[in-house]
Amino acid sequence: MRTIGFILSPKENEKRTALLPKYIKKLNYPEQLFFETGYGEKFGIDDEEYIKLGANIVSREEALKKDIVCDPKIGDGDYIKDLDDEQIIFGWVHAVQNRELTDLLLEKRLTAIAWEDMYEGGRHVFWRNNEIAGEAAIMQAFCEYGKFPYEAKVAILGRGNTARGAYRILNGLGADITVYSRNMEKLLRKEIGKYDVIVNAILWDTTRKDHLIYREDLNKMKKDAIIIDVSCDANKGVETSKITTIENPTYYVDGVMHYVVDHTPSLFYKTATESISEQIYKYIDILIDGREDDNKVLSDSIIIRDGEVLDKKIIEFQHRRFKKSNIA
Repeated sequence: MRTIGFILSPKENEKRTALLPKYIKKLNYPEQLFFETGYGEKFGIDDEEYIKLGANIVSREEALKKDIVCDPKIGDGDYIKDLDDEQIIFGWVHAVQNRELTDLLLEKRLTAIAWEDMYEGGRHVFWRNNEIAGEAAIMQAFCEYGKFPYEAKVAILGRGNTARGAYRILNGLGADITVYSRNMEKLLRKEIGKYDVIVNAILWDTTRKDHLIYREDLNKMKKDAIIIDVSCDANKGVETSKITTIENPTYYVDGVMHYVVDHTPSLFYKTATESISEQIYKYIDILIDGREDDNKVLSDSIIIRDGEVLDKKIIEFQHRRFKKSNIA
């Protein structure tokens, strides 16, 4: 049987964790779980609570040596370069958007099971976390903006889980909202000057070369407008987007405020961790038993196995890189 190491994320202000103690009670192999010291501290949970349930509390170094390493924002982990060949990483990887990470995973012959690709019956397993991303982004961005939503005319681009979360908060706080679908991108650019706030909640297709909002579109926007780019694909959907942090969430381009924090659920980490744990525990015993190929949710989310790319999106991305380098 495999062991799983649960570590605290090194990412700035990332406070979400993967598994709360109450869900360990539902598992068959708690003795195969190894949690970094202080794993539950931010939740008022002592290490002893994990130990009483049969799990182990170990140093960070020991947790990183386990067969599987679990960290919600694992794609941002600075420790991946130190992992041993053939270990498994389990968390949000986002390898398609990160060329250096993909190369490292291949070089280290790691296996990556990506939370972003976990779907059950067509619905994303972490749909609630995606909603929280939209909710949290609106909450912090409007604090930075200095206005209440009921003072703002808002355009939301997208109709998925993230957009739904953003809509829930904006609607509850009285904003004047218009929602644009994916097929209404040109219409949004035409009407962009009507809005105080633009919320981008579309998951970007990395094969696209164009943008939803170009820099030249900023000149059409209202003075003192804000773009809340919840999707956070730097220089992709919004040409002028660059990733920001919870500590320094905004910047200006041509007089337009930009908010591009890429892990907004961590602002409400207790709510987010509950939603993550509620889903993750279902797959822990399967992973420990090595039966992920028998589970469609897990098997479909293996993007790299032992250094071999399985995800078609990564293969297409690599192909484009190869063609571009040959042309150069």
